[in-house]
Amino acid sequence: NGSQDGPRLLEITRTGQPKVHSRRVKQFRVRMWRNMSNFVLVACILLTSARFSLSEKDVTKLQIGVKYKPELCTVKARGGDKVSVHYTGKLTNGEVFDSSLDRGEPIDFSLGSGMVIKGWDNGIAGMCVGEKRKLKIPPDMGYGARGSPPKIPGGATLIFETELVALNGKKDHA
Repeated sequence: NGSQDGPRLLEITRTGQPKVHSRRVKQFRVRMWRNMSNFVLVACILLTSARFSLSEKDVTKLQIGVKYKPELCTVKARGGDKVSVHYTGKLTNGEVFDSSLDRGEPIDFSLGSGMVIKGWDNGIAGMCVGEKRKLKIPPDMGYGARGSPPKIPGGATLIFETELVALNGKKDHA
């Protein structure tokens, strides 16, 4: 009972009706299901890796991203200036460890004097009032191998969203 497609195979449908298929049709269906299974597996792997890639990566040197810069900027922060900065600090996994916004008070410090971590002294320098930056700070410019327990583990890369709100007591852009 062979044909050009090879021997016929019998399949019983859900309604109980017999359905005859050639061997090639059966082989095609098997290959199709295998390919579909492989596709689903690859899709799951890609979705899982995309989920984890949303977290920030560790860095080995300071990265400064300007998120917003006012059009008018005649004075920029430099060493010795008293600055007021709003910030939100996160770990690379997205966990917030501190935020001045939650307290409603910016942090005030003298830029370049070592009152804050080195990544801040370097990352805030050159900002204009109203400017927003994202700082990615490597451990050696942050809290180093010891960290700052309990919220910041040793060797942590720190991510800060910052905004310079005042420079030497002035809150305007000029």
